[in-house]
Amino acid sequence: MKTLKSLYMGENPVNFPKLWKKAFICSIIVLAMGIGSFGFRGLNLGLDFEGGTSYEVRAAEVTVSDTREVLATVGASDSRVQKVGTDIIRIRSDIDNPQKAGELRELLENQIGEVETFEQVGPTWGSDVTDKATKALLVFFVVVALYLTIRLEWKMALGALVAVIHDIIISVGVYSIFQFEITPATVVAFLTIMGYSLYDTIVVYDKVREIIGRLGATEKYSYTEMMNLALNRVAMRSVNTSISSALPVLSLLIIGSLIMGATTLQEFSVALLVGIIVGSYSSIFLAASLVALLKERESRWEQVRKRLEQKGINTSSIRRIDRKEALKPLETKKTERIEGVRGPARGGAASVQRPGSIAPRPRKKRR
Repeated sequence: MKTLKSLYMGENPVNFPKLWKKAFICSIIVLAMGIGSFGFRGLNLGLDFEGGTSYEVRAAEVTVSDTREVLATVGASDSRVQKVGTDIIRIRSDIDNPQKAGELRELLENQIGEVETFEQVGPTWGSDVTDKATKALLVFFVVVALYLTIRLEWKMALGALVAVIHDIIISVGVYSIFQFEITPATVVAFLTIMGYSLYDTIVVYDKVREIIGRLGATEKYSYTEMMNLALNRVAMRSVNTSISSALPVLSLLIIGSLIMGATTLQEFSVALLVGIIVGSYSSIFLAASLVALLKERESRWEQVRKRLEQKGINTSSIRRIDRKEALKPLETKKTERIEGVRGPARGGAASVQRPGSIAPRPRKKRR
């Protein structure tokens, strides 16, 4: 509780660089699990991506095994059968022939129950959507990389993109591990995840730029120490933003999907919830650590570390920056007073007449 209170007060009680190595190991493990599951199990692609026919039949007293027996009579035993709620059976078949799909619909209505939803998608539609989504994703990465490079710098652009890719891989890995169905709503959620991840990361980068503008010229602290101060300043803001974003998503998941049975909301909210959590984590523990690692290799910050070590300061340990010092205004150089010329008050700029310029008219004295 004391640590949380200090974070809310804008202090820096947490040594984030000390946690970066552990967080990096955790990310590697989770990424390996997701990629391994994707390689061995693949993704549970929805009807819109694989093509086929989908039926939703209202049958309260019919079980999944009874439905499979009916499907086996027409050679559709490999169809996916799922119980949705208490009285809906969802059937997904690979049949893409409209005539055979119609015959199967009549069979289901005669032997199981009323077919409430019938949908048929061709196999080419899913491939077209996948190709367009891939191209849009590549354009997104290029545009974001160029904008962040121009607006910030290429090291921060690289850190932001690595964090976004990390979030997407983990989110897709979760869907592969638990075999959640991938639908167009899921793809929209993945795109939204990228926006959340970029927002959290840019907030961190903007804060560290502000702190470096105040303390960088003093050369009293390393880049990692100032990054640690920035993370302590924005940690609670990032957590609060994530919580406020996750609450309506949880409402969609609990009320919309579990109570009302709207499966589209479930497909969207699960991906979004995972992305919000992972995005907050990656902006603090991945994007920030990568930028700090790259910046510490610059000659400017290497020289700062050497000067600090010459003063007997251990640069491998992260020092706590006092709050008052971090809030000091930017230091400006005092204007030097030119000898023989009277200037204004101390610290003000002296008025110097340039050669070739016309002197101003003297003011008239009052009588």
